[in-house]
Amino acid sequence: MNTILIIDDDKDLCDLLHDYLTPEGFDVESVHNGLEGVERVLAEPFSLVVLDVMLPVINGFEVLRRIRAVSRIPVLMLTARGDDVDRIVGLEIGADDYLPKPFNPRELVARIRAILRRAESELKPQPHMDSGRLIVGDIELTTGTRTILRSGQKVELTSVEFAILEILLRLAGQVVSRDDLVRQATGRNLSAYDRSIDVHVSSLRRKLGKLLNDSERIITVRNVGYLYSADL
Repeated sequence: MNTILIIDDDKDLCDLLHDYLTPEGFDVESVHNGLEGVERVLAEPFSLVVLDVMLPVINGFEVLRRIRAVSRIPVLMLTARGDDVDRIVGLEIGADDYLPKPFNPRELVARIRAILRRAESELKPQPHMDSGRLIVGDIELTTGTRTILRSGQKVELTSVEFAILEILLRLAGQVVSRDDLVRQATGRNLSAYDRSIDVHVSSLRRKLGKLLNDSERIITVRNVGYLYSADL
């Protein structure tokens, strides 16, 4: 059974999520301050963490930083509705996804399942195949070991960033719609006002840098999606 740790100081919300997630097949625990949350994550083998930004003792960003220093456990952050800064910071630190409050519990379940499916697929052993290696310009992506090299130097990406980059590299020179990127990279459909894919792409640009001719690697095609430049 998948075990979920909820780190949120809203005890009523924690109780509600416990009552909702348990019948969905999850074993749910909750803690109500950031420091205790870090301690629980490091002490127990949870499947996923649901982490609020606003927490007593230490906030959600610091909790995520401490978790990411030692663990790749999937983390879904809860943010204030409309606060793009929180979402961007959370994703850049290493959150797998975010959900603005207030939210529909069914959407939370859908996002949890999508994250867990992605995490489980990453744990499956990959056969050694030449087709598992992609080279586009100065970027080398190896699916079996899930590593990215830029000019021979390793680049650290989150699981979602890796999935997005793999899709774009396989289709270098072709436009990939935002809907297709979200569906293939996260396992869920793009919802209205969901800008997470744009934040992930922005983070990828920052981590990978520009091409040698100082142009963007990942080009925004307005109102459509993104394209990885084949003009290398």
